[in-house]
Amino acid sequence: MSTKDKNLSYYDKENIPNAETKRFGIIVSQWNSHITHSLQQASIETLVDLGAKLSNIYCFEVPGSFELIYGANNLCKGDLFDAIIVIGSVIRGETPHFDYICQGVTQGIKDLNIKYKTPVIFCVLTDDNEQQSIDRAGGKYGNKGVEAAVAAVMMANFGFK
Repeated sequence: MSTKDKNLSYYDKENIPNAETKRFGIIVSQWNSHITHSLQQASIETLVDLGAKLSNIYCFEVPGSFELIYGANNLCKGDLFDAIIVIGSVIRGETPHFDYICQGVTQGIKDLNIKYKTPVIFCVLTDDNEQQSIDRAGGKYGNKGVEAAVAAVMMANFGFK
């Protein structure tokens, strides 16, 4: 769904299950950290607002968005989390590198969701410029990290674990 004119930070707590007994892993790319750390902070705050205990939220960092796949794969293998959020920011440059990274990360996370019972929530911004990322990481469109946290809680309660 397009984020045009939509605030990503709105959610209705009444329609979201409580996260009190759930454990969450958050993996954050260090690349474009001014963006990813804003997404991470919003995810943590939202998880806590939805009932998660701060002691049940575990954060890990990887160098870039491509490494999110490796990190999430390792967390899924451990079967310690009810949901995992991967956070990254890929901003288009002058070469096809953007396309390769975006495609690879998207496919990699999709593959993990098929392979494991633990849902892996995709919070990787793939924007044409830095301003678009800022707008979606606490700017005029809210914070995509909030949306990722809501999705994590809902999927953690989906019933497969």
